[in-house]
Amino acid sequence: MAARLPSWAWVTGLTAGATAAVVALAVQADHGPHPTAAVVRPGASASPHAHAPKAPQHSAPPALPDASGQGRRIVYSLSRQRVWLVDATGKAAGTFAVWPGTVSPQPGRYSITLRTQSLKGSDGVEIEHVMYFTKVSGVNIAFSNALDGASPPPAEGKKLGGIRMHKEDGAALWSFGEQGLTVAVVK
Repeated sequence: MAARLPSWAWVTGLTAGATAAVVALAVQADHGPHPTAAVVRPGASASPHAHAPKAPQHSAPPALPDASGQGRRIVYSLSRQRVWLVDATGKAAGTFAVWPGTVSPQPGRYSITLRTQSLKGSDGVEIEHVMYFTKVSGVNIAFSNALDGASPPPAEGKKLGGIRMHKEDGAALWSFGEQGLTVAVVK
């Protein structure tokens, strides 16, 4: 005849398992992005003299640089540290700021030559959405984002060609930029 476990043992085991699951999820959530939102509260009075809250003023996204090419492409501005995703009609479908590495490409036209889902960058950071488009003095130049969403640490004298971006921007660039797509680098 098999021995039965007392009910307190079952309850203790299930409670410990549930607690471990909640702790694991909390740790995982703490390492993810933390969204922020503006809170707009309605006025305390509906009288005609009450002032409505002002709508937030959003500035227009930075304009696509002149002479950046034609057709569907990725445009990378060295001086503005910014990328534009340009659709087939020549209009910017999106733009975002980037953090360049210590080695930069020369202005010109390139193509995405290799896409790698994830790997460890030459700075030791786990990265994803890696898209290579040229090489300068033996250093690969590629777009990527850190897996944990962090900005790159100081280079400490290393020659690094990674052009990093926020995690959500890396995902957008990865979806947009197939192998062979033009990358226009401008000043």
